[in-house]
Amino acid sequence: MNSTQIFTLVFSSTLMINLIIKIWLNTRQNICVFSHRDEVPTNFSESISLEAHQKAADYTLAKSQMGFWELILDTLLLISWTLLGGLSLLNELIGNWVSDSIYQEMSLVVAFTVVNGLFHMPLALVQTFHLEEKFGFNKMTFGLWVSDLFKGIAVGSVLGLPILWLILKLMNVGGVYWWAIAWISLVAYQLFVMWIAPNLIMPLFNKFTPLEDETLKSKVTDLMTRVGLSAKGFYVMDGSRRSAHSNAFFTGMGSNKRVVFFDTLLKQLSLDEMEAVLAHELGHFKLHHIPKLMISSFLVSLVGLAALGYLSEQTWFYTGLGVIPNLSSPNDGLALILFLEFVPLVTFLFSPLMSARSRKFEFEADAFAKQHANPLSLKSALLKLYQDNSSTLTPDPLFVKFYHSHPPASQRLAKLES
Repeated sequence: MNSTQIFTLVFSSTLMINLIIKIWLNTRQNICVFSHRDEVPTNFSESISLEAHQKAADYTLAKSQMGFWELILDTLLLISWTLLGGLSLLNELIGNWVSDSIYQEMSLVVAFTVVNGLFHMPLALVQTFHLEEKFGFNKMTFGLWVSDLFKGIAVGSVLGLPILWLILKLMNVGGVYWWAIAWISLVAYQLFVMWIAPNLIMPLFNKFTPLEDETLKSKVTDLMTRVGLSAKGFYVMDGSRRSAHSNAFFTGMGSNKRVVFFDTLLKQLSLDEMEAVLAHELGHFKLHHIPKLMISSFLVSLVGLAALGYLSEQTWFYTGLGVIPNLSSPNDGLALILFLEFVPLVTFLFSPLMSARSRKFEFEADAFAKQHANPLSLKSALLKLYQDNSSTLTPDPLFVKFYHSHPPASQRLAKLES
């Protein structure tokens, strides 16, 4: 076997392993949730009604079914783009229309993104206007959905195209270590976006109004003083325009940090429960979870860019994925697309490690909240959030290990009670 055949075999095997594991996990989750559908777990019997428990089970099963069809679509698209020659055809069409090399590469990446988005659009519509609507969570009109879509495209173009141009340019003229310069640029870009997001990006999609409840404002101000944090302000976000789901978060960097409450959350929780939920979110900052996750992400992107730098120079990387590289022009756009399509197959196998770390951070943030707010209030708030968001109380343990960034309700509440 030559290098091309070996890499084709590696790709096909990794894809098949991914597909088998995901379908197996999906099946386990469905069996576990359905088998416990008609009985509330004993430790929740006094706080969660059977009706709410069954709604959460049905919602989970419906999302699982949607996830299955999304998996099938993603797999078919990946095979079509690679082994069936779709990306080669698109590259040839773009080459016939655009002559300048850098803009040819950019056009290829943009066209690939648009076509992929169009294929995924029907599922996105079904997700919002059928599944979420059926369970009473969707509050979005079709007009708002379209508005968000075009705003997202506009923001993605303004922020994404310059960094795409820079990376493709560095790949072409940056020399052997272009990936190191690209990594520095990418890190700076991500930090910049995080810094401007609260004031420039997020207000494009949601309305943020200053928190008017003086009692709550005083309570959260005292909490932040106790834990040694400060914020530019306290805001309420009109999450109810789009969904009945609720949350609270602490966002921004440096002087741009702000506390944000969903308006749906203010209607669901008491003052003490709001304080406890915010204490959990502040715990992530005080325990440096955000910087730790950012550093991990930056290191992974460094390794990824170095790998891209190597693979982009290997003919078998293209031909092994069913793509014919250009002979008279750069292949940087092709390399970037193929790399971003192949890498998730590899990183999925490490999902349990990444999910375990995230769940560990959640336990630590809960422990922090216990120290700085009423533990009983945090417990009651979590119960309300699990119920209001229709989160299943009986997930499959292996499914949790791969997919859940937050611990299951039973484990989380048991920790709070210990």
